[in-house]
Amino acid sequence: MSTTRVDLDDALTTLLYESNQPVQEVVREFLVLELYRRGTISSGKAASLLGMSRWEFIRHASRLGIALFDMTEEEWQAERARMEAI
Repeated sequence: MSTTRVDLDDALTTLLYESNQPVQEVVREFLVLELYRRGTISSGKAASLLGMSRWEFIRHASRLGIALFDMTEEEWQAERARMEAI
């Protein structure tokens, strides 16, 4: 594992410490969740990075408002049409 230094202002550092979790764990979770939300990593990779099962990660992300599927209305309609055609 490598170490990277990030400078944070005092207000942000205080908020991180108020989470009552080790700051390193909080920052790791934030980074992994954001990478997943952006579509940079899969749910399986995110789960692995956070040391949980894929389903645990999906439930956790969902509770935080991060959707498993991020499709536009048009994409949903196209998917529905494909399913109805089957």
